[in-house]
Amino acid sequence: MSKTYFLPRSSSVVLTRRDFVHRSLLASALAAASAPALLRGQNLNSRVAIAGIGVGGKGASDISGIAAAGADIVALCDVDEGTLKKSSALYPKAQLHRDYRKMFEQQKDFDGVSVSTPDHHHALAAALAMKLGKGAYVQKPLTHSVWEARRLAEIAKEKKVATLMGNQGHSGNDVRNFCELIWAGAIGKVREAHIWTNRPIWPQGRNRPAGEDPVPATLNWDVFLGPAPMRPFKSTWPDEAAKDGKNRRGGTVYHPFAWRGWWDFGTGALGDMACHLMDPAFWALHLGHADSVEAVSEGATSEMAPKSCVITYQFPARKTDHGDLPPVKIVWYDGGKKPTNELLGLAPEAKSPDNGSLFIGEQGKITCETYGGSPKFTPDSKTKEFAKPEQTLARSPGHHKEFVEAIQGKVLKGMASLDYAGPFTEMVLMGNLAVRTGKKVEWDGPGMKAKNMDVAKLVKRDYRAGWDF
Repeated sequence: MSKTYFLPRSSSVVLTRRDFVHRSLLASALAAASAPALLRGQNLNSRVAIAGIGVGGKGASDISGIAAAGADIVALCDVDEGTLKKSSALYPKAQLHRDYRKMFEQQKDFDGVSVSTPDHHHALAAALAMKLGKGAYVQKPLTHSVWEARRLAEIAKEKKVATLMGNQGHSGNDVRNFCELIWAGAIGKVREAHIWTNRPIWPQGRNRPAGEDPVPATLNWDVFLGPAPMRPFKSTWPDEAAKDGKNRRGGTVYHPFAWRGWWDFGTGALGDMACHLMDPAFWALHLGHADSVEAVSEGATSEMAPKSCVITYQFPARKTDHGDLPPVKIVWYDGGKKPTNELLGLAPEAKSPDNGSLFIGEQGKITCETYGGSPKFTPDSKTKEFAKPEQTLARSPGHHKEFVEAIQGKVLKGMASLDYAGPFTEMVLMGNLAVRTGKKVEWDGPGMKAKNMDVAKLVKRDYRAGWDF
């Protein structure tokens, strides 16, 4: 797929991929600014020691990326013994743990943690680390609830530790190019954005299966549950009838991977993908707190996120470094829902991408890919061309390297540290308040409460004894 970029004003045709030259040397020169020492001072030659919490799947790739960025992996923690042993073969010097609470008590020789657990563990694991003066790299979504996002950002500020959320696209050039384009006025002031994903690709919209299965000998089920209420372990879903009339064995219910759809453990398709897909909108449009959010969903249950939903956020006018911005509507789609082809400026028979964004401004319309990549004016956009703006944002040395260098004392302006990721996650997850209540939520952002109903138990969950913070 060719990428369309934007020409100098003197040009008369649209650039393609082969015409676009990344100014990587300039980007490197601008990449980072000095900051007060955080954990290890500003000696960039010192080795950073990291503990990995959750070491399978995305955790494995995060730990690998952090190690490749120059850190030593000195501790590994996972509820699954098989996963832990597999990881320990790659990092034989690391001490092994099954419960991160005990790890923090027993081992102190690390500067930061990588947290890649199910969502409901993110806040507690990161909070315990930061309270000990450790840096925290935390997978997206940063937390399981709105209150947790606020509290983690507060702790990070209090402790002055290095932090980063694992929405890796925020470290890329694409989102920076896109923000610069919007700030330069490519489509005028933005009034609407429509953002969609093909997730979920795991079960949602179900109720808890009956019965109980033996817990695998390799799995610490009590620690997996962590802050969530106790429930019996169930291995796989009952056999289900397929379209050909034959029964098929159901997939895993909770572990591994299938936890995302459960409200007790995950945050659904919104939590999984919005911290990627909504990042260009949140950053470029200076979104902050929404005034309201409402949702139309299909198949939501008290146990699980819906099979699909459309969530509409309304944001007030904003005074920003890029001028006064008007009220804006942000619409999120998942489960196969998308903006119409008419809105996208496409022919009725055209197929739109599985994931993407549409920005509607006073002077035109632009689509982009997941991380703000391949921006294109829509066929029906009033504006057809725009000069490529001057670079105003520093470019990243690499996503995981941002975290390692932040621990060393070198902080990049524009990184997804918790002063950015906390408010961003609050905004994303408040969408689930509308999904779970089935009502329009009139939102008091600073107060973290609804003006028209009581959502306190959804804003901040009850924690199981021994798992609060």
